[in-house]
Amino acid sequence: MVEIIYEDNHLLLLNKPALLLTQPSGTEQPSLEQAAKQWIKERDHKPGAVFLEATHRLDKPVSGLVLFAKTSKALSRIQSFTRERKSQKIYLAWVEGALWQSGRLQHYLTHEAHHAKVFPVAKKEAKLATLRYRVIETKNQVSLVEIELETGRYHQIRAQFAAIGHPICGDLRYGSQTEKLPAEIIALHHLRLTLPHPISKKIVEFTAPLPDYFCLFN
Repeated sequence: MVEIIYEDNHLLLLNKPALLLTQPSGTEQPSLEQAAKQWIKERDHKPGAVFLEATHRLDKPVSGLVLFAKTSKALSRIQSFTRERKSQKIYLAWVEGALWQSGRLQHYLTHEAHHAKVFPVAKKEAKLATLRYRVIETKNQVSLVEIELETGRYHQIRAQFAAIGHPICGDLRYGSQTEKLPAEIIALHHLRLTLPHPISKKIVEFTAPLPDYFCLFN
């Protein structure tokens, strides 16, 4: 059963659990998109294919909000909002070590094989990646950080915090030494999404509850 945060005729917003793919990968691994399509098909007794497109993607080890468009018009408009930076994505993460209370990270990223490579200055084929963060609390050598994405690059949050020596807790791929989390889960959660509704244009805001394992650091 999918965990629904919001639904209308144009949007479906779900809370993705960690270790579930957002979209099909061409393998036999299940995905949130497949589960949602099957759920809609059965609920609405649809005889044909279900239109449902993710407007953004979360990595498999990451939990939180995923927004799906239920119509091509909604998809096109949401993609425009993203390009025009009219939407806001807020994440929460436990990172290793203590950081300054707030800051802005800017790097250039390339997409390697299942990994993002970080460069401090512009480089051919590397894309600019920026985010802002605010430290909520620090204890026991870890910090709870609120993150606002300014760009949306592959593994951006994970790679940028690792690049400054503060990898996401549990993110072994980017150098984390934390062993508190269940295997393959990282302490990164898409908490809040704010954007204009694709039809009414009214600003809407959605929040996804934190998974239980976020409490392991308290």
